[in-house]
Amino acid sequence: MKKILLSIAVISTISLAGGEISPSVQEKSVTTPSDKFALSVPVFAKTSKLEFSGTHYLGFVHGNYTNTVKGLDNTYDDFETRRNYFQVKGYFFDDPKSYIRMTLDTAQIKDNGSTSDAGSWEVRLKYAYLYLNDILPYTGVEFGQAHRPWIDYEEHHGWLYRSIAKTFVERGHDADFTNSADLGVNFKTKLDYFSSEIGLFNGEGYHGLLDKDKNNGLSFEWRLTANLLGTGKKHVHKHDRYADISFYGQDNTKDGKRGEILADGTSGDFVWYGVNAVYNQAEFLIAGNYLKAETAADKFKGSGWSVNGEFRLLTFDTSLEKWNIIARYDDWTLDNDVENTSTIAGIGYKWNKNVEFILNYDNYESDAADGSKIEQDERVLFTAEVKW
Repeated sequence: MKKILLSIAVISTISLAGGEISPSVQEKSVTTPSDKFALSVPVFAKTSKLEFSGTHYLGFVHGNYTNTVKGLDNTYDDFETRRNYFQVKGYFFDDPKSYIRMTLDTAQIKDNGSTSDAGSWEVRLKYAYLYLNDILPYTGVEFGQAHRPWIDYEEHHGWLYRSIAKTFVERGHDADFTNSADLGVNFKTKLDYFSSEIGLFNGEGYHGLLDKDKNNGLSFEWRLTANLLGTGKKHVHKHDRYADISFYGQDNTKDGKRGEILADGTSGDFVWYGVNAVYNQAEFLIAGNYLKAETAADKFKGSGWSVNGEFRLLTFDTSLEKWNIIARYDDWTLDNDVENTSTIAGIGYKWNKNVEFILNYDNYESDAADGSKIEQDERVLFTAEVKW
């Protein structure tokens, strides 16, 4: 029965991706464990290959949240599902590196006082783009709801634990400048000693509201990376040795959410940039960021820095190679001298190639210009990061 349900799920996914059911293809027999009957399901897609994958961040958190302005002091214990990706890629080009991709994700609807669905879970579209490899020399292009230039790079090179915290540039406690996907076009160049992503996007992000009643602009976004050890073409892993320096940012014109409010009440541009450096080898990783909002609304205007590291215990004994110690510190200071800091420390254990368990401490504090505490969220998290 499980196999029958899986086949139905596959057919549904193919249909969402633009596939068809056709009687002209070879039928595959699906047999139940009882062997009492067999179900033949013809499956057809206009691709030479379909590739399915998934990512899940499952967790439990114990925390205490205080806010002196709102008079809150709450202790909480919650089970969480922080991320659930289901992804399919279809390959239908002579070039095996070109494909169409669709990624679905889940999110819980927040209680904003205007919806009766608060608390319910919804499935939303994260990525839906066409990737054409080497459309220009050494350069491929994503077109559609695509990766923005920075976050995906940092998740695979600098901060490898999005399951417990987002990157410095996007985390709400930190800069909160951008997110990982948007509708647009992204040109991705890869050479041995240089790689880049340069794109043009709507600017609101994949779950932001595009308000056509306003004169919205577009967002020019970039990442320029010097791959000092010649790894620019490589999909790196923890055991690889690499050293990168990157300059990244965006110029988002007429950004109503984060842009500067002009004298006539209209929205101005939102311009920010950052520098990142990372060094990795099998035994450890160390990375650092500097960010600055050059032009922004007061809520976002500021500068800050972040440093994170990972120490792998195989340094002492190769039998401990599945254990990793993680640490990160963020400091984001607004131009009004409000300072937000975050401290993360934890340990990870790689159960197998698909599952990693993480236990960590996470403390966020926001202090006013006079040093008084505005807000604090102190948490202990247990996480199961699952990839298949």
